[in-house]
Amino acid sequence: MIKRFMAVLLLAAVAGMFASLWLDFTPHETLTLTARYYAEHTAADLGAANIVTAIIVTYRGLDTLGEVTVLFLVATIVGLVLATAAAGRRADQAPAGELLMTGSRLLAPPILLFGVYVFVNGHLTPGGGFQGGAIIASGALLLLLADPLRTFSHRLITTVEALSGVTYVFIGVLGLILAGGFLDNRLLPIGTVGELFSAGAIPLIYSLIGLKVGAEFSSMLATLSATEDL
Repeated sequence: MIKRFMAVLLLAAVAGMFASLWLDFTPHETLTLTARYYAEHTAADLGAANIVTAIIVTYRGLDTLGEVTVLFLVATIVGLVLATAAAGRRADQAPAGELLMTGSRLLAPPILLFGVYVFVNGHLTPGGGFQGGAIIASGALLLLLADPLRTFSHRLITTVEALSGVTYVFIGVLGLILAGGFLDNRLLPIGTVGELFSAGAIPLIYSLIGLKVGAEFSSMLATLSATEDL
């Protein structure tokens, strides 16, 4: 009874906090100085049609690096914690049905292709490296759900993740040397806004982020799948 009362009290307190924020909320009628600069100059300065992408990859590139690092640490911790359990994976699970396995094999390539499309076109349309990487990992998840006995090459996943991360940081350092700052996309020609080969190094950067995120998510999914029934 006391636990329920405390839970209700906590929910009421949280609801009161959000209610006060909602009642006192007043939308800004004008953009702040920084937001106005982003809105007016991003496309011209960086050559990206998707302003959000340009801000995330260049102006706030260090934040993106931090987010990718946090995801890498999470994947590493999951692998370390479950490494012993994964070594004793059961082999007596029932095999997946032929129809399910065939369907997953047919659907996985289009899912992977769509993930690549999302992060390659992140500077033109909504999307980007994190979204594309998550879509790629969903293809791996589909294969694991269809066939619980399937295994992925951790060496291949680790290689893709490591090379993507190192190259990502290397491009960031090149931005410091050849352009105006870390991950400055203008180390390559920005091209014409709206074209695929535009926005300088942003498509390359987002491709590396997509591969890195996809590899990290896939690694966690494969490890969790290997220890599911232990």
